[in-house]
Amino acid sequence: MTVGDDNMKGAIVLEGHVQGLSNTRSLGELGIPVYVMDTVHCLAQHSKYCTKYFRCPDFKSEAFIKFLIETAQKENIRGWFLIGSNDHIVENLALHKAQLAPFYKMLVPDKSALYNIINKKNLLKVAEGCGTAIPSTCYPENITEAESFRYPLLIKGNEGLSFFKATHQKAIQVDSYQELMDVCNSIRETVNVQDIMIQELIPNDKDNKVVSFTCFAIQGDIKSYWMGRKLREHPVKYGTATFAESILVPAILEEATPLVKALEYTGTCEIEFLLDKRDGKYKLIEINPRTWLWVGLAKACGIDYAKLMYNFLNNIPQEYPNTYQTGIKWINWLTDTVYGMKAIHKGLITTKEYVKSLRGKKVRAIWSLNDLMPGIVFPFMSFYIAKKRGAQPVYKKS
Repeated sequence: MTVGDDNMKGAIVLEGHVQGLSNTRSLGELGIPVYVMDTVHCLAQHSKYCTKYFRCPDFKSEAFIKFLIETAQKENIRGWFLIGSNDHIVENLALHKAQLAPFYKMLVPDKSALYNIINKKNLLKVAEGCGTAIPSTCYPENITEAESFRYPLLIKGNEGLSFFKATHQKAIQVDSYQELMDVCNSIRETVNVQDIMIQELIPNDKDNKVVSFTCFAIQGDIKSYWMGRKLREHPVKYGTATFAESILVPAILEEATPLVKALEYTGTCEIEFLLDKRDGKYKLIEINPRTWLWVGLAKACGIDYAKLMYNFLNNIPQEYPNTYQTGIKWINWLTDTVYGMKAIHKGLITTKEYVKSLRGKKVRAIWSLNDLMPGIVFPFMSFYIAKKRGAQPVYKKS
């Protein structure tokens, strides 16, 4: 089978927000039939490359797995590619791989391998074992170790998405040991404190941002890779990218390669690193065992992960790119305008720096002249999306 065959297998994009839209476009542009599934109305359903849209049950539920099987039967599809956009989807697919295998193809780790990735405590053990640098870390059972850490610290979830849904924050910063104890006591109602970790906050500023190392690997052998860094995010600290750029940092490749090998990873992943200027090392933050929000930037630079995964699963011969363009930027104009202004207000950047950053070649997160409707509906959908995806309790430090 080759791309363009009448018997071509399709793909189902699971969750159709920004990265789901990017994956829908990547596959659709190749002539691959694309269905979109989401628990809410989403951007990707409005893409001209979306053949069909399905409203599905909660991604974490058994009902979702049943829905996938029923859809395959009703639509008379077999061997289609499932491509998920968040950790809960990946986890549910991994738990039910055997059940789904007669109907679908997917690139998700097995259960044991998955929990060495999405559970940060397990991940850090693997990283330490293979020599990948990590921040100083402790857990509730040995929290007294935090007395000797360099403050401020971050409180994070061992499984990031669950922590975010419970607190509406990716991490909570504390500036003293007493504040650490106070926050741990305060969040007990929404978070199981045994599921958190405490890490030294690596100093970062406008000149030292989180770098995403991304790759497609087969059993730990990296075939293609790409790197980018978030320049602005929402919220303005520890958030999701609103503005990013493509870069190349050879030292990060050296840190990431043994980790991918130790995990024997197959598929696409995003590994976040941050430079600790105190010792000059890039240290591991987390791994996402899937594509990420600004995956469209990698494609614009020459690394099309959706295509690489689809071809691999369907035994379509392909060459794996080993170079990519740097200096290209990605922007979500709506969110970046809002949070860019907030960053200026907080003194994190100046107005002049904000304007200067917008120069150069850019890729738009949503707007495309070749696929207009998602960009047209996004301003109207943004409040709906925020309400549906963000109706969670919020913890704020007093």
